[in-house]
Amino acid sequence: MEAPRRLVVGITGATGIVLGIRALEMARAAGIETHLVVSRAGEMTREYETDLSRDGLRALADHVHPVNDVGASIASGSFRTMGMLIAPCSVRTLAEVATGVTTTLLTRAADVALKERRRLVLMVREAPLHAGHIRNMLSVTEMGGIVHPPVPAFYTKPESVADIVDHCVARALDCFGIEVPEMKRWGEPDGIETKVVHPARVAA
Repeated sequence: MEAPRRLVVGITGATGIVLGIRALEMARAAGIETHLVVSRAGEMTREYETDLSRDGLRALADHVHPVNDVGASIASGSFRTMGMLIAPCSVRTLAEVATGVTTTLLTRAADVALKERRRLVLMVREAPLHAGHIRNMLSVTEMGGIVHPPVPAFYTKPESVADIVDHCVARALDCFGIEVPEMKRWGEPDGIETKVVHPARVAA
């Protein structure tokens, strides 16, 4: 049975809440039903980094779940989804997911995605990384999750921060098979033209 076109989106307290905002907007444009859960620290980041109100953020999602509502639909594996995107993902959230010690609905929903063998994508925001961060990334990867930091691609020749954000988020949505038509793709029609580089020039 094909899973519904339904995506869980988590927003945590790492800097870069615009990643989650654009993910909700792009998912809606693609006809994807979204279920949003925001951590307490994520609410603080919204106030620091945007002019968006609490209600304004929630209006971008089809369904919103309180972070402490562990009885919500997304806390159960029988509630079918495409998976979960956490954007941005703090290193605390990464650690909870890596250890399976979930304290909120947000990390419980991530654990559900892993146990049900659904796609879990974490847009981890931190630098530099210490060994504990890297070990947690490895643990999540070994459990089937995808660690997808918002690393910009400059071959698209971005003209603004918004261009960089859009490309990073569109690449993360690619992991769920969600198409963002405006995204420039390397080597594809209407995308980025590939150029053949002579080996001798590379060696030089």
